Amino acid sequence: MMDELKSAPLLASLSQSQLQRVSRHAVRVRLDAEQMLFSQGDPARRFYLLLEGQMQLFRLSPGGAQKVIELVSPGQTFAEALMFLNAPRYPVSAAALAPSVLISLDADDFARMLRESVDTCFLLLGALSQRLRGLVGEIDSLTLHSASGRLARYLLGKIPPQRRAMRLDVRKGVLASRLSIKPETFSRVVRDLSQRGIIEVHGSEVVIADREALVVVAELQEPGVRRSWTV
Repeated sequence: MMDELKSAPLLASLSQSQLQRVSRHAVRVRLDAEQMLFSQGDPARRFYLLLEGQMQLFRLSPGGAQKVIELVSPGQTFAEALMFLNAPRYPVSAAALAPSVLISLDADDFARMLRESVDTCFLLLGALSQRLRGLVGEIDSLTLHSASGRLARYLLGKIPPQRRAMRLDVRKGVLASRLSIKPETFSRVVRDLSQRGIIEVHGSEVVIADREALVVVAELQEPGVRRSWTV
């Protein structure tokens, strides 16, 4: 388990003795697809490292509508920032999108360990700050760009220049919610990009047919400016 813990960027800087301490309080969790891990409002006593599968973090509106806040991939941790709050509760719900394996970590003991090591605390805050920068960039994308631009940015981020295709590992409705796009708008955008020859969709596989055109749709360069694209 210690090697698995070390694979997470958030935990990679811990010393051997700290990893041993964390592992003593850790529990391996297995979830089936669609199985809930925790619900919005539950006491937040644990945080998690995803080893296999995929998780979605989501909120429910008073009317029951679901908004996907984050899609968690293997190697990522989540819910760790709550350890700095008094009597925290999860602000989102978490459920498995596919059969998943996680490590559940004791938030209270981890916080006590941080109080004993200022250096470790600063390393953790640095990792959380990097994540915050990513979230700020995401807010910028969701508020300043069109639905087409959001989808284009997502595809460019997932498909590096040396590849042309990817297989969607989430349902299209989940991805639409993650990008804050209505399902019918998402379908319209996919259809429009396909008709323009920018992407091709074959079932769950998406192929970038014209990367430079997709870059323009993503509003990452001006139309007519031809240059190589790197993610």
